[in-house]
Amino acid sequence: MTRLVTRRFALGGAAAFALTGPALANAPDRSLRPVARGDDLLALTLGGVEDLVAGYNLTGDVSLSVADVKTGLVLEDLNPTTALPPASVTKALTTLYALDALGPDYRFRTRLLARGRLSDGVLHGDLILQGGGDPTLDTDGLASLAANLKAGGLREVRGDFIVDAGALPYVPTIDPEQLVHVGYSPAVSGIALNYNRVHFEWRRGGSGYAITMDARTERYRPDVAMARMRVADRSVPVYTYVDRDGVDEWTVAGGALGNGGARWLPVRRPGAYAGDVFRTLARSNGIVLKPARVERGLSGEMTELVIFESEPLTEILRDMLKWSTNLTAEMVGLTATVARGGRPETLAQSAAMMSDWAADTLGMTGSRLVDHSGLGVDSRMTARDLTVALVKVRQDNVLRPLLKRIAMRDSQGRPSSSHPIRVDAKTGTLFFVSCLAGFMTAQDGTELAFAILTGDTERRARAVAAGEERPAGARGWNGTSKRMQQALIDRWGLLYGS
Repeated sequence: MTRLVTRRFALGGAAAFALTGPALANAPDRSLRPVARGDDLLALTLGGVEDLVAGYNLTGDVSLSVADVKTGLVLEDLNPTTALPPASVTKALTTLYALDALGPDYRFRTRLLARGRLSDGVLHGDLILQGGGDPTLDTDGLASLAANLKAGGLREVRGDFIVDAGALPYVPTIDPEQLVHVGYSPAVSGIALNYNRVHFEWRRGGSGYAITMDARTERYRPDVAMARMRVADRSVPVYTYVDRDGVDEWTVAGGALGNGGARWLPVRRPGAYAGDVFRTLARSNGIVLKPARVERGLSGEMTELVIFESEPLTEILRDMLKWSTNLTAEMVGLTATVARGGRPETLAQSAAMMSDWAADTLGMTGSRLVDHSGLGVDSRMTARDLTVALVKVRQDNVLRPLLKRIAMRDSQGRPSSSHPIRVDAKTGTLFFVSCLAGFMTAQDGTELAFAILTGDTERRARAVAAGEERPAGARGWNGTSKRMQQALIDRWGLLYGS
């Protein structure tokens, strides 16, 4: 690993600030009193950041930077221009991109439209379920639409039932490198339901397995017809998938099932999924619909019947940053690109527009992204870019209130509620990739922006090529990286928060 260390320079370009007051990188006024732990933090702190990083013996590369948010002064960095996969730290940038394009109060709208003549509760024409890019729409939301449709007096639809999924481009999976059955890489389109996941549950019975495929929430569990599962007499592969005549056709290895269990599987045809579930919910309200037909970008004269609105964008983004939901990041990022006048056909095209925006607005000139979630390992960011951006946006206080509080740990490695350093940041984890970027406040109130990127892209590439869901050594590697991140934050709190 090549280590290039620089310290104490002012952020330039889009994040230029006046350098006033004492240089915070000077020796602290009081003696360092780190909490004793197995890493011998005192020796590592006094030895320098390169010694601290080297002490963890991580394979691959490390890029890090920390700066004072008031002055823009970079206090310490290591390989700051080495571009590495940012993983889900990307979602912090997507948050800024979306807020800038859409505004904090933006709400996504899912609508029921009528195309044709309405008379005495009968629609002599087509009913259209039109997606508005809402990544949080769930079965409860569709049930509300169906109930309000009935409450509005509609009793019968004599035309077709159409799902309009054209608000956003259709992408069959967020990251084609992911295994086919992982629920965090579903399809993307202008309509989503339950984060485009279907619930698969199995239970062994006297004559085999009882299987359900449904769109469950706490209130509803409608079965779906557009996704089917068959138990196959094999041990591997555990899952196979094919789109067969418009149906998500799955098989699962019987040797892997045991007596029972459940998991969420990705949906590859979101429009058909939403249409299937809404048709069931409409029937429960006495409205019988034909099987859904999915179209994109309908035009012409239509009458709005019912609207379902999402929570405000800030709440959606807060949850996205907390739970790191990939589909939310992609749909929000695409919506922001469309709002800026873009017409992306792929995630990569929209992410390129976001990268250009970040370079022009935040000074992130060394970063290029392939999606909005960070799932694609070909995305690249640098610690310097991230720190530049974080310092700049802290002045407007738009990001830190939405970030997740990161628990610091005590001398026994346990989360500590009384730790003197407060950290609000975004984590990013893929196997052999671990990142952390955000803000920390030291015990004396000094606020710092920081970015720590670690990645062994060669080991990750080998694991992806081998189709490994849990590669050997990945868990230990990622755990070591996280311990190093905590040690770095401890170090900065001691050196610059005194």
